[in-house]
Amino acid sequence: MPTLHPDWSQMKSAIHTVLKASAANPKSKIIEHPECFGQLDTVFPMGEEGIRTSPPDCMKCPFAKSCLQTAMRSPEGLKLQEEKVDQAYEHGLIGKLERWSRKKLIRQEIEALTSKRKSR
Repeated sequence: MPTLHPDWSQMKSAIHTVLKASAANPKSKIIEHPECFGQLDTVFPMGEEGIRTSPPDCMKCPFAKSCLQTAMRSPEGLKLQEEKVDQAYEHGLIGKLERWSRKKLIRQEIEALTSKRKSR
């Protein structure tokens, strides 16, 4: 099974380096995130039971909340939200109109993100 998160000691060392650099230059607002930051399959992988969970090492990271939020706002995260809308419809939790409306908004967000990335 591939490593889901970098070694905690490496991450702690990287954070310490960033904090030291920030202390040396208080006007600097550059915060370096770990390489795994915002990667949905790393920070919110599918478990063996078919349920997505965050690995324990991710939850120790000081960037856990913003990382998960970023992952869920990515095109992959939005597709996951679209799947949740389909599941809610299949189980009778929402109607056809609500499903159509939510999926349309999600698709528009995905298109906006992908067109923004292409223009860079």
